[in-house]
Amino acid sequence: MDYDTVMLDASAGPRVTIRDLTSSNVNFVLNNVALSFANSIRRTVLAEVPTMAIDLVEIEQNTSVLADEFLAHRLGLIPLSARNVDDVLYTRDCDCEQYCGNCSVILSLNAKCTGDEIMKVYARDLVVSSDRPNQYVGNPVITDPENQGALICKLRRGQELRMKCVAKKGIAKEHAKWAPTAAVGFEYDPHNKLRHLDYWYEEDPKQEWPLSTNAEWEEPEAENATFDFNAEPGAFYFDVETVGGLEPDALMQSGIKVLQLKLAAIMEELRNTGEEGRADGGAGANAAHQDGGYGGASTRYGDGSGTQYDTAYQRDGGSIWGGATAQPGNGTAYGATSYAQSATPGYGQNGTNGYR
Repeated sequence: MDYDTVMLDASAGPRVTIRDLTSSNVNFVLNNVALSFANSIRRTVLAEVPTMAIDLVEIEQNTSVLADEFLAHRLGLIPLSARNVDDVLYTRDCDCEQYCGNCSVILSLNAKCTGDEIMKVYARDLVVSSDRPNQYVGNPVITDPENQGALICKLRRGQELRMKCVAKKGIAKEHAKWAPTAAVGFEYDPHNKLRHLDYWYEEDPKQEWPLSTNAEWEEPEAENATFDFNAEPGAFYFDVETVGGLEPDALMQSGIKVLQLKLAAIMEELRNTGEEGRADGGAGANAAHQDGGYGGASTRYGDGSGTQYDTAYQRDGGSIWGGATAQPGNGTAYGATSYAQSATPGYGQNGTNGYR
């Protein structure tokens, strides 16, 4: 298939209806897509959208009651802005030895309690102290009315924190601290007309399993209606809550972009595989596959017949495990064992009382 010439009908394409939108939450309905596509978006948004999080902590002074590892863990869970995070390189793709201004953002934390009252250290006390790709990425996310951010620790008189925090780009598949979402609600077929759910109940499932608000967007199943085995879900209800590093629209757009890149990589591999197969003509002529490819007489998988799997498993009319038809006792490593003899109890072939 030539993927570049595929024509899509815009009127029959995906349709999104936004029901509610805030700075950290979006509630929408996705229509005209398959269940697999909708679930792919959900999984991508959950685990594969890149964000920023503190990954390294260099502690110079810590006289608080919290251990160094405990503080480092808390710092890693503080949400940081991932706006324009594409400007930041992954550390694995950068030429530096450990971190630099192209692949990281350095934040400093210096706090010391000099009074008698307990001093609270918040995310607002993290200060960006290095060059960075843009002015947004790496800033602590502060959304509370007091403009303080997440609580890091508490200090008594004389206690001090002095440390350098290195924030890096990553995805939630690597560690949960890079998760861009707090939760992703996902539902389809709220009336369970497709019977994908099997409710456990004691007396009345309608009373014990109340319908969600999404049920108002669909018509209930008519009584005594004939079940359609070919029916498929057509509306998917999303409720996406971010941690604050990305706005909801930027989060969904980033998720779609990641999914597009993954699909493009698959199509490119399929295209390359098809071109190589046509060039080989099934005869193993491609030099790139002559010593380890998938065709003809000169490959490790061919015996001259041009088939893909005529190999060690069926070479010269027989296999390494036996004759051409794997008859029992044909000189194989297992030919004389109970697994191939005709009258073996439990494992025979002809009239035995075991597995055929």
